[in-house]
Amino acid sequence: MARTRCTDRVVGAILASWRYDISGISPEMRRDYESHFVECVHCSARQKFHRSLDGTLAVLTSLAALFFLFALAVLKHIKPLEHVAFKILGLDIYDMYHMLFSAGFAGLCFSVIALALVLLATPAPSYLGGIAMESAKQIEARLPAAIKSLRPR
Repeated sequence: MARTRCTDRVVGAILASWRYDISGISPEMRRDYESHFVECVHCSARQKFHRSLDGTLAVLTSLAALFFLFALAVLKHIKPLEHVAFKILGLDIYDMYHMLFSAGFAGLCFSVIALALVLLATPAPSYLGGIAMESAKQIEARLPAAIKSLRPR
């Protein structure tokens, strides 16, 4: 990406300021920018980089929320923590449980807020949806005609 240069500096500067996201513009303008992406290796590579970064952020924040949810579920069923808290740390079991539960709940809230911010600030939902649609079309193309006829249109 660093070694190549944009073929049209004006269009490249506009796309860079939009973080190479053309999903929210009119179809007439989108055609021009899509043709620029076909022509310009630099801008198409930057767009792929930004979309993979957006997708990675969405996946990581959703995984963080799931892990905190899992930690809260595990917290309900782990008895060895009571031994560690009572014998080694000298904590009361009730205090230890509330401390860990509060930390898990705070982490869950923070990761859900981060996920919402990522999904609002990036075009990740439309990008990931586009990938899912392409995969579904590829799978549908490989289906036998008998199964395709059963699918409602």
